[in-house]
Amino acid sequence: MTILDQVSRFLADQPPVLLQGLAGVVVLLGLAAAIAAVLPLLKPEKSYVELRLRISSWWVMVALLAGALLAGWPATVAMFALISFLGLREFLSLAPTRREDRFAILAAYGVLIASYGFIVADLYMFYLVFIPVWVFLGMPFLMAMLGQTRGYLATAATFHWGLVTCVYNLGFAAFLMRTPTVEALPAGAAGLVFFLLLATEFNDVAQYVWGKLLGRHKILPTVSPNKTWEGFLGGWLSAGLLIWFVGPVFTPLSGLGLAIMAVVLPVAGFAGDVTMSAVKRDIGVKDTSHAIPGHGGVLDRADSLTFTAPLYFHLMALYALDRF
Repeated sequence: MTILDQVSRFLADQPPVLLQGLAGVVVLLGLAAAIAAVLPLLKPEKSYVELRLRISSWWVMVALLAGALLAGWPATVAMFALISFLGLREFLSLAPTRREDRFAILAAYGVLIASYGFIVADLYMFYLVFIPVWVFLGMPFLMAMLGQTRGYLATAATFHWGLVTCVYNLGFAAFLMRTPTVEALPAGAAGLVFFLLLATEFNDVAQYVWGKLLGRHKILPTVSPNKTWEGFLGGWLSAGLLIWFVGPVFTPLSGLGLAIMAVVLPVAGFAGDVTMSAVKRDIGVKDTSHAIPGHGGVLDRADSLTFTAPLYFHLMALYALDRF
């Protein structure tokens, strides 16, 4: 059997709707790349280097995520574990910590391994309480055993916020891949994750575009000066319509559950973006790192997802999935 035959068989085993969705994303990226190539010819006085960098990075991110989704739950869980690791590393490298907290930092990475281990083992109840309850209690105890009380309360809160945001919340996206095949899933478990990523990133892009086109009134000038009411409302409406009309193609949501998702998910994405902006302003940085050209750090790209992933998961569990 040739490599081409193996690829054809591999793709034939995938849900057709998922392949169509990924193809649609590729088409949109191709259109964006074409626009970025034409813009310098129309307005040569402006620089579009950052736009080209953003689109180039999107190609890489889409290729990696698509490959993981098509490869199945082990690859997707590994991909999100890597995202959580990179995000947590960025956060802990920027957040104010004490010299004596080095062992606690090492323990935080151990928490990440254990948390994703529960996903691999498909132990939902353990995953659900591990970080919010046992790590919440255990990490401050570990820090107290180090014997240093200077800045203790603020540092304990910093560790817990970072673990919940970068590990626990993002892990819900990975746990969707453990949805059993007996559930009525139009595009399989990978379709659930794909649509979460699509809706979240579409909301980000739509808010940015509407803000650039119509933005006049600042919504939070002291936290995120570039955010406007026009951008927020335009993105909210655009993403809500996407969820309402495209959601049933990739998810088993319908009726009230779908309507609630369409209303609240774009707001959650906006909240994640703004919250991370407030954190960065407090720390005094513009980006969490320079890991992704044109985008900043992993947390800069995943900030909205840290809020949308748990909301999406629990709405799915409430209205559509028997497994959870």
